[in-house]
Amino acid sequence: MPEISRFLGIVIYMYFSEHNPPHFHAEYNEHKASILIESLGLLDGKLPSKVTSLVIEWAQEHQNELLENWNSIKETGEYHKISPLV
Repeated sequence: MPEISRFLGIVIYMYFSEHNPPHFHAEYNEHKASILIESLGLLDGKLPSKVTSLVIEWAQEHQNELLENWNSIKETGEYHKISPLV
């Protein structure tokens, strides 16, 4: 399970054996959620509202990189880290 980014106690992951639609996973303490890359909507799980806002803000800034990682992980198993929220 590759860690794609980490910021403000939030960890962003993508899994090697993922299913469509393209998404990523965010964890904050005991909270977990899956976020759709294209719409940035919630696929599954729940995060505190402030954390959700931060994750969406970060994802908006890196939406193309997230989709590139999704495709790369699916095709070659390779990925790259994405800059944290600043």
